[in-house]
Amino acid sequence: MELISGVYPTFEVNDYLSADLAPVFFGSALNNFGVQELLDCFINIAPHPRPVTADERVIDTFENKFSGFIFKIHANMDPNHRDRLAFVKICSGSFKRNTNYLHVRAGKKMKFPSPTAFMAEKKSIVEEAFPGDIVGIHDTGNFKIGDTLTEGELVNFKGLPSFSPEMFRYVENADPMKYKQLAKGIDQLMDEGVAQLFTNKFNGRKIIGTVGQLQFDVIQFRLEHEYGAKCKYESIQMHKACWIEAQDKAQLEDFQKRKFASLAIDKHGREVFMADSSYSLQMAQEKFDKIKFHFTSEF
Repeated sequence: MELISGVYPTFEVNDYLSADLAPVFFGSALNNFGVQELLDCFINIAPHPRPVTADERVIDTFENKFSGFIFKIHANMDPNHRDRLAFVKICSGSFKRNTNYLHVRAGKKMKFPSPTAFMAEKKSIVEEAFPGDIVGIHDTGNFKIGDTLTEGELVNFKGLPSFSPEMFRYVENADPMKYKQLAKGIDQLMDEGVAQLFTNKFNGRKIIGTVGQLQFDVIQFRLEHEYGAKCKYESIQMHKACWIEAQDKAQLEDFQKRKFASLAIDKHGREVFMADSSYSLQMAQEKFDKIKFHFTSEF
């Protein structure tokens, strides 16, 4: 302790809140040493929920009217009920059970009779939640990541970006009798954000993109054990998936004609250039200089 106090400067909360430093705690949960001290310190130094930037304006935490956004979707949390939950982060105001809220993207009011809070494996019904809280609401396919809920104001929080995958595989049905189960499983797992799905415009084949090999194994396992569907993968030569945007319609149409075999559509209907090598991507960027090639889905 003398060495630490002699070498390091005094802890300043503002340096921590501005992310200039990170405190380090010493302890052992196994031996119950230092756990209470960590929790007490966290309560003292943790910031209150920060303002959140929407496309239209900045939403302050202390506003009275409710707003929140969907940041995660998870299917089959309870295998016995095959339920699907959308997780909402409360950004302002208070979220109340059985109250009508506006689903901004869909343009319709929705009521949630059984919002849920989680603590480890235990879950309980929530009557009211406040900024910073996370609430799970049952989803029948109405939501996607980035959706906004409000008391009526038309605001859209900036979506969570999907980064360009590093690995790609064609996905095929391994059991023709389970086509519907496979389609439903892939659709729901892609909604969770575990991977990204692209449909090749040239041949209509489905391509799954991930950032690591393990995700392919997880998807295959979950499809079989949660949806009763089996899939198989086929290798594909692919370097990068780029979302494209252009103001010059003539150049965009020329690009679409020349690169038709390398174009795909993502799950939300956006056009994606599937470059098979870094060289082909570089050549496309140089030749079609009025087209923007984005490496995240939010632009």
